[in-house]
Order: sequence, then C-alpha cells, then structure tokens
Amino acid sequence: MTHVEENACNAIDGEKKSSSRRSALLMGGAALAGLALGRSAFAQTAAAPTDADILNFALNLEYLEAQFYTIATTGMTLDQAGISTKGGDGTAGGAVTVKPNAKVPFTTTLRQQFAAEVTMDEQNHVKFLQSQLAGSAVAQPPIDLMNSFNALAQAAGLGSNFDPFANETNFLLGAFLFEDVGVTAYQGAAGLISSKTYLDKAIGIHNVEAYHAASIRTRIFQAGGTAQSASQAIAATRAKLDGTGTDDVGVGLNSSVATIVDNDGNGMTYARTTSQVLSIVYGGGPAGTGGAFFPKAMTGNIK
Repeated sequence: MTHVEENACNAIDGEKKSSSRRSALLMGGAALAGLALGRSAFAQTAAAPTDADILNFALNLEYLEAQFYTIATTGMTLDQAGISTKGGDGTAGGAVTVKPNAKVPFTTTLRQQFAAEVTMDEQNHVKFLQSQLAGSAVAQPPIDLMNSFNALAQAAGLGSNFDPFANETNFLLGAFLFEDVGVTAYQGAAGLISSKTYLDKAIGIHNVEAYHAASIRTRIFQAGGTAQSASQAIAATRAKLDGTGTDDVGVGLNSSVATIVDNDGNGMTYARTTSQVLSIVYGGGPAGTGGAFFPKAMTGNIK
C-alpha cells in the first residue's frame, strides 16, 4: 500500500466511526486555507459576460483537464505533445507544476485505453475552443497539479499528501474531481450563452464531459469501498467550497447502492455558476487572485 493509499484508508476508517459521515466530511472542508464561501468568487467586466468571455472561461477549464490527462497518459504537457497553449494574440501559456515522471503506471489495459480516449477528447476540446475564439482565445494560465491536490486532499480528510499520478485508483479520483465540476460548469454556463451556434457546441462538450464523468464514477464504484469513501469526501468538499453543501454526490452510498449519476431530485445534473466553479478550482482562494489549480487565477474576463 502506498503512503497516499494509507492516508486515504486511515481517513476512511475514522469516517466510519463518525455518527454522521457526511457532516464530518463537510466540517473537514473548513480545513482548507482561505475558504470564503460568502463572497462573490470572481471579478469580471461591469457588463454582462459575452459569449467570448464564457468560451474563454470554458477554455481555462479545458486547459486544466487536458493537461491532467495528457500528463497522466503520456508523461508530457500539452506543449510537449504538440498542442499549443498560446493565446490567440501569441501570448505564451503559463507553466504547469507537476511532479517529475508523472505518467500513471497503469496496470489495467482497459483503464489505460479509457484514459487515452479521454485524453484525446480533452485535447480536442482545447483545440476546438481555440479555433472558435481565434484571436480572442486566452493563453493557458499557470496550472498546479501537485500542491493543489495536496491542499484539497487535506481539506477532504484524505491526508496531507495525495498523488493522482501514483496509481490507477488515485488517477480515477483525480479525474473524478475534474469531470463532475466540468459537467456542472457547462450546465450553469448554458443560460449565459446568447449565440445558438455556440450554445449547441457547448452542449456537445457538456455531453461528452457527462459521458466521462459517468464512466469514471462507474470505475470508482467498481474499485470498492475505499475508493467510494474517498469520492464521497471529495464530493462533500466540493459542495462545501461552492457554498451549498448539498449539490454534490459521491460514488456509492454503500457497497450495494450505486450513485453513478450525480443528479438532483428531478433527475437532472447540477448546475454551478462561474463563481461557484471558481471557488472550487481556486480552493476557496480570493476572487481574481486564484489558488489551488490556478495559483495566479484564470486568464480572461471571468476570473
């Protein structure tokens, strides 16, 4: 058992002794430094966001996802894999903070093949949004795929160190964090897009993110109780960070009840505002300043 897995197991054992698993997890979310739930989580122009603002917000998230998957499956960043992270005006993309030799040591062929497919999808999302935005596309901001996971893992009660690249199970939990947020982000942004053409494309990406999320959640459920409990801790922390405490569901209520689909009482996906999404990916960091996965904030008008 790795140090990361041992931390997760210890946290989960303690969880089982609690009279209320979910309330304990929610309280654990307060451990994240800089948590500020009552604020407006982003600074943007005084006018309502334009379609370009929304698409650039999405592009920031796609940079994050594509970097995570590309590094996990190839050991390379997007630039090293031949995919530009420059802005439409030629501005260079920010650096990625990640451990050396971060390629995941996959041992299951099906999981490796699945990860490779998701990697291609996320890379295509980046390239598509860049092409649609053309000269207005923002450059990739600096991205942290190391300290960010450690901070969020500590907040979730999974120990002070969490390496999503250490093994297949940790990779699934790292992917779980991103994909569910992506689904809710596109759901929430749909109502802000005025162009029917852009809306149609955004819905297309949303649907693919939902496919990814369901596939990852299925694999976490199949991985057993330890992975399921870790997913519940992550989901509770996301809900704490976005200020609701209720709009997120982990995988598996117990060993026999699946919660593969993260939806509300009407059977619909949850929606998050841009403010709520930023609060999660910034780890509760200050509006416009950033933190966690975007240590210097996103690029663009919504940040």
